[in-house]
Amino acid sequence: MTAPLISDLVHFEKRDDHIAIVTLDRPAKRNAINAEMARTIDSIVKATEADPDIWVTIITSSGGAVFCAGADLAEAAAGRGQELVTKDGGFAGFVDSKRAKPWIAAVRGTAMGGGLEISLACDIRVCADTTLFGLPEVKRGLIAGAGGAYRLARHIPRGIALEMLATGDPITAERAAHWGLVNAVVAEDQVVSTAVEYAQRICTNAPLSVRESLAIGRASIERTEEELIAMTDEAVARLIKTHDFHEGPRAFVERRAPVWQGN
Repeated sequence: MTAPLISDLVHFEKRDDHIAIVTLDRPAKRNAINAEMARTIDSIVKATEADPDIWVTIITSSGGAVFCAGADLAEAAAGRGQELVTKDGGFAGFVDSKRAKPWIAAVRGTAMGGGLEISLACDIRVCADTTLFGLPEVKRGLIAGAGGAYRLARHIPRGIALEMLATGDPITAERAAHWGLVNAVVAEDQVVSTAVEYAQRICTNAPLSVRESLAIGRASIERTEEELIAMTDEAVARLIKTHDFHEGPRAFVERRAPVWQGN
């Protein structure tokens, strides 16, 4: 694995159970993304994708009232807005990144603007019961340009998404859960541990099967049924050549837990 960039603003922890945790730690600026954070997150994404020992990654914050306030507007006002975007990752080095492995957003505090867009780019979202989600860009003459304007309507009913986009008003964690925006709502001190539990459940499964399944699921909105059938057939053809494809049925017959190798 190529080591990711080191930063005081974004911490990276690689655990022994195939799980990595990325923590935004700029509380004095409400974890708003600056150039250093964007470069670091971009580097971490690439490192986790390349590391065969990492199967799931969680992104969270160090605590406080805000998970992530989005872009650092002071940076943008100073003419450095483009530095908050990386070539491969888009905003925060993350929202447009090519990721085969699952990511879980563990949201403590409000997730507004780019903070919500970061969580929308993840596969699973866990939040605190006090969390607010919103895209307030229209209140500042802006647009949710880091994926929020189109991803939100893929996750919740179109009418609710359009309401949020047009009014800029946030919704509560309870309403977010009702509309399927989040997978779990828990007490704030349980957000990260709940995300870890999700990650551990994922890690009991064959990692290549998880990635192939996610690729099809992620593409299901944009692709036609014929394209998805072809994607599925191609995925099966790849998996059938792997050790884990045969390990699963063998372990079932032998009445033991499978030992996944990720190949």
